[in-house]
Formats: sequence, C-alpha cells, structure tokens
Amino acid sequence: MQDNLLDEIKALASAQREEVVGWRRWLHRHPELSQQEHGTMAFVAERLREMGLEPRTGIGGTGVAAVLRGGIDPEGYCVALRADYDALPIEECTGLDFASENPGVMHACGHDMHTASLLGAARILCQIKEQLRGTVMFIFEPSEEKYPGGARMMMEDGLFDTLVPNEIYAFHCLPEMDFGRVGMKKGRYMASTDELYWTVKGRGGHGATPHLSVDPIVVASHIVIALQQVVSRNAAPMMPTVLTIGKIEDVGGRTNIIPDVVKMEGIIRSFDPEWRLRTHELIRKISCGVAEAMGAECDLFIDEGYPPVINDDDCTQQVHDNACQYLGEENVEWIDLRMTAEDFAFFQQRIPSCYFRIGIHEPGTPFSNLHRANLLVDERSLELASGLVAYNAVRALALRIKQL
Repeated sequence: MQDNLLDEIKALASAQREEVVGWRRWLHRHPELSQQEHGTMAFVAERLREMGLEPRTGIGGTGVAAVLRGGIDPEGYCVALRADYDALPIEECTGLDFASENPGVMHACGHDMHTASLLGAARILCQIKEQLRGTVMFIFEPSEEKYPGGARMMMEDGLFDTLVPNEIYAFHCLPEMDFGRVGMKKGRYMASTDELYWTVKGRGGHGATPHLSVDPIVVASHIVIALQQVVSRNAAPMMPTVLTIGKIEDVGGRTNIIPDVVKMEGIIRSFDPEWRLRTHELIRKISCGVAEAMGAECDLFIDEGYPPVINDDDCTQQVHDNACQYLGEENVEWIDLRMTAEDFAFFQQRIPSCYFRIGIHEPGTPFSNLHRANLLVDERSLELASGLVAYNAVRALALRIKQL
C-alpha cells in the first residue's frame, strides 16, 4: 500500500500547486525579520487550522508546531518536518509583482519557499492521514538567521516536552542547483559558526603627529594580517576552516584625526568541536599579542553560535533512496561540504536527522545567490518539495515500523 502512495502524493502535489505558490507569494510579499514574525506565525497557524490541525503558536517567541496522528498506530513512531520562516534585512530588487512590501526586508534566503512547501506537505499528509503509520510533527521555526537561533529557542520553550520525534528532516533551497534536482550528504555537511567582535584601543591624536599616538587602525590592520595564520598555518589541510573579518570601523577618526578605538567583526567556521575551541584560543592569543606588542589593547568577544550540521547516515540514505523513487536516480546527487551554517544542528544534537537540498534555479536564467537582493526561485520547485517531503515522511514511517 505504501508504494501505491507515490502516484497519489504526486497527484495531490500537482493539484494544489497554485495554492502553494500563492502561499509562497503572500509570504514573500510580507517578510518579517528574526524574532518579529508575528504575521507569518498567524498566517501559518491559520493554514494549519484549515487542514484540521491544532497548531501551537508562540513557541520560542514566534514559532508554530502541529501534530498529525495517522490512522495506523497513531501513538507510535514520530517523524518531524521542519521549515524556517524569518527574512533578512535586505532591500529587494527582483522586480517581481509580489516583491516585498516591507522596506528593507526580503526573503532572500528562500524561507518563504521552505514554509509554503512544508504547508503543502502537511496538506498532502492530512489528505492521506488514514494511511499513515505513525505520527508526523510539523515545525515552523522563527529566527534561524539570528543568534541564538529559533531551534534552540523552541526547544527551550518546550517544543518536545510532550512528544519527542524519532527522526527529523529539513531541506534548504539551493540556487546553484537546477530545478528538478536534489542533493544530500552523509555525516559532516555544514560548518559551525561563531561571531567575533574586536575592540582595539590605542591613543588618538593629530594625523600629522603619529609619533605622539598609538594608531589603532595600524594595530587592527596587523591583527587582520596575523590572523590569516589561523587557517594557513594552524588548521590541518584536511580540516576545512574559514576566518573572515567582515567589518572594520574606527570610532571618531577622519582625514587628520587618529582615533582612539577601532572595532572589527568577523566569523570563524569549522567542523571539529576540538578544533573549534582551539581556533578561539588562537584568535584571542594572536589578537591580544599583536596589540600589546604595538602598545595597544585588544578586547575580543566570541559569541558561540551554531554547531556543525552532521547528518545521520541512515536518515540521509533514506532521503536519497526516496528521492530516487520520486524523481529518478539521474536527478539525485551526493553533494560536498559547505561552509555555511544552520541552527537545524541544534535539533540534530538530540534527534537523528537529515538536512538536504532542493534546486531552485530555472535553467537558462541568470544565477542569483542566497542572501542577495535579486534571489529568484523557480516556483515549480514548490510542488516538487511539497510532494517529496510528504513522500519521505510516509516512507520513513513505513520503514521504521517494519524495523520495529
């Protein structure tokens, strides 16, 4: 019976295509920043109620969750499906008819597509509820783009207090992958991320008498150069690591004024927990040592962020096999490591899971990357994602019940 559901799920996904696209366009038109997603939460909750579900709202501030109990063993195995729905502080320049109506805010990471697709998957699963072997939990997560991350916030607010899923799945759109294709990776997939904040303190003065000052701009410049050794001379060649300083600004300087203070911001990303802590030590030692040697002071704050995304081998193989059945083997690929980060990793620390990718690039059109003001989504991917996510949940429940 489960195998016969493949065609039924595809038909249901096709039948609701326009409605799911409409949901995505509403979300795209009304983006909300992290921890401010009140309208989005209300929209998602209302769609779930229309499906006959009873959503919990306000989890972790602005998160939503709902549970669907199947017609077969409804108190048994549970599979969770997660989507994120916060937007970014970016001014949209796509020219779309449904472009953002919120100035300076845009769904530039595809979270509108994720949310609409999971709503579509939920609707499909509700329609085949009596054939489900177990329970499905739907998680709509806020604030993925901002520390401490919606996943952590939702769990701390009791997301799993009454029901702990046995497995959890999420996907993210991938602009460099063509529509119709999906990809996944077993084991280590995405990096941990920590934010770095430096305050370099010198002694300001007149730009024409630098010998009477301690120039924090020069000190900060030397710190930036010295920090390149963290990756080039301390990271093992087989240990992917990225250290980026993304912002440098002085406080009070101008053409003829040496400032007292320079502030810098950056990130460090890696995969190994021990090496992650070692990078913190190296960055602090190098930064403070260079500053001291040049007569300045350096304060460094390290804001520890998301752990690495590490996919469970069995869950990932399952997604791969199900995607091959749903799309054909020629449209499924094993993909490489990425240095981007995801707070889905907090869920993974507690529950076996897989985080995979779905292509959204329309072949023959210009490429636009995530977090860009011109990001475009091939909207055919919403039908694909809705159906595939629903099918994977069905197969996951059927497989685990057999094993138990």
